[in-house]
Amino acid sequence: MDNVINTVGIIIYATLLYTPPLLFAAMGSCFSEVSGVVNIGIEGMMTIGAFTGATVAHFTGNPWLGFICGGLAGMAFGLLHGVATVQFGADQTISGTAINFLAPGVAIVTAKAIFNSSDTIPLEPTSKIPTLFSDVFTSGTAWSNFMKNIFSTYASTYLVFVVLILVWFVFYKTRFGLRMRACGEHPLACQSLGIDVQRTRMICVCISGFMAGLGGACMTMATTNQFRPTSIVGQGFIAIAAVIFGKFRPQGAMLGCLLFGMCSGLRVVIGTSSLNISAQLISMIPYVVTVIVLILFVGKSHVPAANGKPFVKAK
Repeated sequence: MDNVINTVGIIIYATLLYTPPLLFAAMGSCFSEVSGVVNIGIEGMMTIGAFTGATVAHFTGNPWLGFICGGLAGMAFGLLHGVATVQFGADQTISGTAINFLAPGVAIVTAKAIFNSSDTIPLEPTSKIPTLFSDVFTSGTAWSNFMKNIFSTYASTYLVFVVLILVWFVFYKTRFGLRMRACGEHPLACQSLGIDVQRTRMICVCISGFMAGLGGACMTMATTNQFRPTSIVGQGFIAIAAVIFGKFRPQGAMLGCLLFGMCSGLRVVIGTSSLNISAQLISMIPYVVTVIVLILFVGKSHVPAANGKPFVKAK
């Protein structure tokens, strides 16, 4: 029985460890998609956020400054995507793909210039996002270990669920949220009511980049504790899959991120167990589940009617 409790506790801990980066990025994707702009550049924005957050924390020793700077770096690329798609009407898929190539390239070149290495940026313990309640729960019995695994986690885990509540409130309880959702459904009707569709979409794309940057910074400063060029590989697309699974709603995206976070946690648990399973097969778990979820749920998601369609002001 104790082994079962310990195993469940480890899986929950791993789930809470891998969920925050996905959930930050998924909430950002919700802002962009609901306003009518496809943003598949989430992956690139996460990568530049991961690099910037780790670099700032490395030099300043302040994890929260690095965390915010990671978000701002993602916002810069979100602004670039917004200018190309919202302002100039560029193809949103092509622009997002370009971001996914450009942002990791900038991160690797800058890492080479600053650290003379593009492989790894390690972080000192004081530069990482701190853990909470690590001294409240002690190890010993199976149940005490279980409680410690659940609650003695990084501050970013608690923060992401607070941000989720704020995002839900913005989506459904504010005038901006109403206008944002309307711009994704009927932009011409919004314009006729005096709503600036382009400005609303630009703000949403910038928020999307900021949230994705926070997710990337969270990955390097809490989940993996270092930046590597492969730190974010696939995470941005998994976050987008979670948004589709959640029908473009932040609370639905949370469920998808918890599912994919659990899959990543299972990958770690199985990989460190005594089971004789190929490491390559284990690493496939999150991506196989992502494909299955897309097959099952992509047709059931209500995509905003104007999503992906450039808006041209009527004269």
